[in-house]
Amino acid sequence: VQLVESGGDLVQPGGSLRLSCAASGFTFSTYWMYWVRQAPGKGLEYVSSISAGSVTTTYADSVKGRFTISRDNGKNTLYLQMNSLKLEDTALYYCAGSRRYKGTSTESYDYWGQGTQVTVSS
Repeated sequence: VQLVESGGDLVQPGGSLRLSCAASGFTFSTYWMYWVRQAPGKGLEYVSSISAGSVTTTYADSVKGRFTISRDNGKNTLYLQMNSLKLEDTALYYCAGSRRYKGTSTESYDYWGQGTQVTVSS
């Protein structure tokens, strides 16, 4: 199983980034997928989730209205469109997956990527 994130970068406040997560080694189209982040010196923070068929999406209050999660099951790829970025969005962003819905219980996700760094700074 592999989850490989990409798209992280240094961006100014108010800017945008799109993160991608390429999945392999499991049946991506049947898994719930998540974005989780970890800011420097802090614990894991749930960001967003999407159901296998993209019918259901959820967001943390801190990103609601600014971030959009999506997926392309034909390409085995998960995305996170991040707009209106703030300094406090600076973190290492991970994608993760679980066969059954695990909500915000990040410790119970089945698979994890290595993360991609997003730095918001002027």
